[in-house]
Amino acid sequence: MIRDWGLYMFIGREAELKFLNEKYEENRGQLVVLYGRRRVGKTETLREFCKGKPHVFYSCTQSTDKVQLSKFSKQIFKEDIPAKRYISEFSDWESAFRSVLDFPYGDRKKLLVIDEFPYICRGNKSIPSVLQNLWDAELKDSNVMIILCGSAMSFMEKELLAEKNPLYGRATGIYKMTKMGFYDAVRFFPDYTDRDKVLVYSILGGIPHYLRQFRPELSLAENIRRNILTKGCVLYSEVDFLLHQELRETPIYNSVIEAVALGNTKLNDISQKSLIGDTSKTSVYLKNLIELGIVEREFSVDSKAKEKSNGSRGSYRLTDNFFRFWYAFGFTNFSQLEDGDADGVYEYVIAPALHEFASFAFEDVCREFVKELQKKNALPFRYSRMGRWTGKTTVRDKDAAGGLRTAETEIDLLGIGSDAKEYLVGECKFKNTPFNYSEYLAVKTKLTSLKDTSKLYYALFSESGFDDKITAEAENKSNLLLYSLEQIVNLS
Repeated sequence: MIRDWGLYMFIGREAELKFLNEKYEENRGQLVVLYGRRRVGKTETLREFCKGKPHVFYSCTQSTDKVQLSKFSKQIFKEDIPAKRYISEFSDWESAFRSVLDFPYGDRKKLLVIDEFPYICRGNKSIPSVLQNLWDAELKDSNVMIILCGSAMSFMEKELLAEKNPLYGRATGIYKMTKMGFYDAVRFFPDYTDRDKVLVYSILGGIPHYLRQFRPELSLAENIRRNILTKGCVLYSEVDFLLHQELRETPIYNSVIEAVALGNTKLNDISQKSLIGDTSKTSVYLKNLIELGIVEREFSVDSKAKEKSNGSRGSYRLTDNFFRFWYAFGFTNFSQLEDGDADGVYEYVIAPALHEFASFAFEDVCREFVKELQKKNALPFRYSRMGRWTGKTTVRDKDAAGGLRTAETEIDLLGIGSDAKEYLVGECKFKNTPFNYSEYLAVKTKLTSLKDTSKLYYALFSESGFDDKITAEAENKSNLLLYSLEQIVNLS
């Protein structure tokens, strides 16, 4: 849903709103935990959900327990409940939480949202126990809905939702909010060209807070100069602000993130590039970044559990496109930006490299496109697993008189059927020239060992179309699928 561009717009999050509304309509007490990394849009989604419903929305602050209880009391007493006639503040949290039963909402659900719940627990560690006892004794069988929201991922997953926590098993709904997908993110820029939609997504990703910093009426280049590279704008200091808020030793984390952003994906390479040296220490820093939703550890789509359990296996990549952009262009040119040379950094550093930079994000867009095709039953078969594939394949060695050898290679997108008898082999090209026939032949050399036992479909995704030879072959071969940028961006 899109509101007036000039005032405020709420876009997407249909799945989250559907989940919350269904819980609201259920005829029983609800204790819902909603969490996710900072900037992902939790608060805005909750406020959208609350519209048209009588409710109390309390945003916790980083304050002492006494101050927190006082602020919570004032928020509750905005409602016409009996207690406000006799007291000006609740004496304890039990009576404060119990007051939800007195909300004057008639037959409608008594809705209480507590945003940034970890802050309230930091000041008083008994809060989960107090809420648990009250829930078990009175609230679970009442017409109430309490939503606990938090951004502190480690607290939410390892403490609040952990077996040792008093609230364990009490939640009637647990929802982890993640970044927006491509198709929701680009709704912020309805007038951009298909190409620029991919480019802006490669820069800002699916974080609503970042997307709102760009003005849709400005060109992509102007938005980058004004709203990322100019000292004083929100995104200029966003990365530094978030790291300082969430982590200690920010100089080391800067080095680790920069190493990953510049293409170092293996643990040892990251350790060497960041000058940490010790891979065990590096893995701890990476683990913390994974918990924050900034980095992910990726495995080939066909990897087994044993490989995933090996701490030295897998590749690391930044999941946050804006972090990747900032460390590729902003962080490395910070001195010039501090001097006010935003135009120079854009013209001489970013503009020449931006298109190639976006090619990595284009692969993510293509994978999301394929997921949408599966939902529409528009693929030749249903895959059970789909993602990037890495492994060895047989190639012809030009330096060995045409002999064959095995080589490390990867496939941008591999969909595997449930019986492993059908495969979708995808190649993504985000470049200014058409996908050519020799590139298609290179794709066909991959997974050649499976050709005798399995059906291989080839899906080619291209920004600039396909040469005539590929187009002609696709007309005669049912296992060759071609997707243009217009089809991918517009789901057509």
